[in-house]
Amino acid sequence: MSTKEGKKLLIVESPSKAKTISKYLGDAYIVRASVGHVRDLPKNNKKAIDIEHDFTPHYEIPKEKQKIVDELESASSTADEVILATDPDREGEAIAWHIAETLNLSKKGTSRVVFHEITENAILEALKHPRKIDQNLRKAQEARRVLDRLVGYDLSGLIWKKVRYGLSAGRVQSPALRIIMEREREIRSFVP
Repeated sequence: MSTKEGKKLLIVESPSKAKTISKYLGDAYIVRASVGHVRDLPKNNKKAIDIEHDFTPHYEIPKEKQKIVDELESASSTADEVILATDPDREGEAIAWHIAETLNLSKKGTSRVVFHEITENAILEALKHPRKIDQNLRKAQEARRVLDRLVGYDLSGLIWKKVRYGLSAGRVQSPALRIIMEREREIRSFVP
């Protein structure tokens, strides 16, 4: 769906939020939903993280997200400005960054806004205070995701074999536990 000249595109995560916010903002805005992440690490661990090159993650658009990405690309191509209004947390910041990267928005007027409630006043107030994507929050989410893939992913498979299928090793707990155990082994093996 294309936008009319002079319109702004506001991208949120949830379709229900998009519908509600659209009512508040009227005709000056087109509101669309990314339905969460638009990119992710591939299922294949060998392709997901390039350990040899500073643990660089390689993202791809999952097949089930391609239609949403195409719709967002179409809407952004004709909008005067794109505003990313994903959730106000690390994950939301990462989703905003993935949207900006996927849609190549760095060349376009793009800003980030956050709001903590879906009310007309909160939305209008947030739009008065645009900012850039917080790269520290985005990198924190990325580091968590990389650790999850490198440690938690494999550890979950081991738990499935040894304990019970379907159990998760946890996202942050597994890497944290591994770091603690490595340190504990160093302490125990120390000879004064």
